[in-house]
Amino acid sequence: MKPHRSSLKPLEGANRSLRSRLDWKGELALATAPTVVVLSMLALVEVLTRQRLLFASLASSAFLIYLDPQHGTNTARTLVISQMMAAAIGFTTYIVLGSGYVSGGTAMLITIVLMILLDVMHPPAVATSLSFAFKAGNENNLVLFGLAVGITGLLVVLERFALWLLAYLSPK
Repeated sequence: MKPHRSSLKPLEGANRSLRSRLDWKGELALATAPTVVVLSMLALVEVLTRQRLLFASLASSAFLIYLDPQHGTNTARTLVISQMMAAAIGFTTYIVLGSGYVSGGTAMLITIVLMILLDVMHPPAVATSLSFAFKAGNENNLVLFGLAVGITGLLVVLERFALWLLAYLSPK
C-alpha cells in the first residue's frame, strides 16, 4: 500500500505541481545535506555561544529547503534577506523595548509586514524575530547568526546540485 502524502500536495485549486518524490535512497541523499548543515551549525554555536535557541529557526529553514529546494520560499535570496532582517528587527526591538511579549509581538509584526512588502516570504524568519526579541544577548550573536544564515544559504546550492545529480544519474 502506497502511503498517502497529503502534506506534500499543493492545496486544491493551486496552480502548482507536486514535487516529484524520489525513492528512499534519493530522499535520504537529499536530506543528508540539511542534516549535516544543521549539525555543523549546532557545533559552531556550541563552541562560540550558549544561545542555542537563536538558531532553531535555521533548522526549519534547512528542512524546508530539503522538502522543496526549487520553491521561491527557499531561494538563497529569500532565505538570507528574511532571516537577517528578522534577526535585526528582533535584536532592535529587544534593545528598544526589552525582553518580553511587547518586544516579541512588535518584532513579529514588523517582520511579517516587511517580508510581504519585500517579497521575501520565508516562514521560519518569524521565529527568528521572536528568538532575538526575547533573548538577543549581544551583538556577537547577531554576527554569528549571520554566519549561520550564510551556511544555510549554501545549502540551497547543495540541494539544487543534489537534485541535478540525482536526475543525471537516474535511469532514463
